[in-house]
Amino acid sequence: MALSPKGRRGYAAGALAVTAALALSACGSDSGSGGADTSASAGSGAAAVKLVQPGKLTVCTNVPYEPFQFKDGSGNVVGFDVDIVDLAAKKLGVTQNIVDIDFAVIKSGAAMAAGKCDVAAAGMTITPERAQNITFSDPYFDATQALLAKKGTGAKSLEDVKAKGLKLGAQASTTGLDYAKKQGFNPTEYADSPKELLALQAGQADVIIQDLPVVLTWLKKPEVAEKFELIASLDTGEQYGIGMKKDADPTLVKTINEELAKAKQDGTYEKIYMKWFGKKPGELG
Repeated sequence: MALSPKGRRGYAAGALAVTAALALSACGSDSGSGGADTSASAGSGAAAVKLVQPGKLTVCTNVPYEPFQFKDGSGNVVGFDVDIVDLAAKKLGVTQNIVDIDFAVIKSGAAMAAGKCDVAAAGMTITPERAQNITFSDPYFDATQALLAKKGTGAKSLEDVKAKGLKLGAQASTTGLDYAKKQGFNPTEYADSPKELLALQAGQADVIIQDLPVVLTWLKKPEVAEKFELIASLDTGEQYGIGMKKDADPTLVKTINEELAKAKQDGTYEKIYMKWFGKKPGELG
């Protein structure tokens, strides 16, 4: 697939990937039984794939990023990304084990390079820079950015935000941040999406830029919808991909891509999409 810059989260450098990989033994918390350095083979119904844990497809993500991945009332990590990766896990005859880890370590490729996880599913946009250190699956989600603002600003675009001198916020290490910078902004950066929303609610920012599905999920909450509004969608042409280490096991890559294609053909993908977004693919923004 073409890796043109097509929603989330900064560009990786080789040096960062190496440095972060050395420190990974202390990073992240597992929602399952934990990461291990030993390799094992998966295999019921599929050719053997070397995995970091026996019988598990270990997945690095960054929680919360609702509706892609977040904890439900029972503390289980659920979401669109979780259901998508589960298609490949079931094909391999293994269970999904989720590791919650810093997004910067994921998007640099360090998490996969160090054997912390087999794949990364974290609402991660495919970019040429990231592809230098990550093997991406075929795209599984077409994304776009959005602007969420306090009501009454009168702004309807990034141009209005600049003209009115409004304070813009963005999540660190994201493509939304990169996009804003390319438009001449220097947004205040926040470590994760909840902190970004909190900054907006606290008045530290007048407007924030974030992936559209995340903004739409926030607006389902009465306390957000009461005081804030979506003022613009930004068609940035982004696409999410499932990340693996550079030069990943071809069988793992093939299995993920085949399951994505199959799901799109047999209606499974649309069902998962409807479950988490309430609309069919192509109708979200």
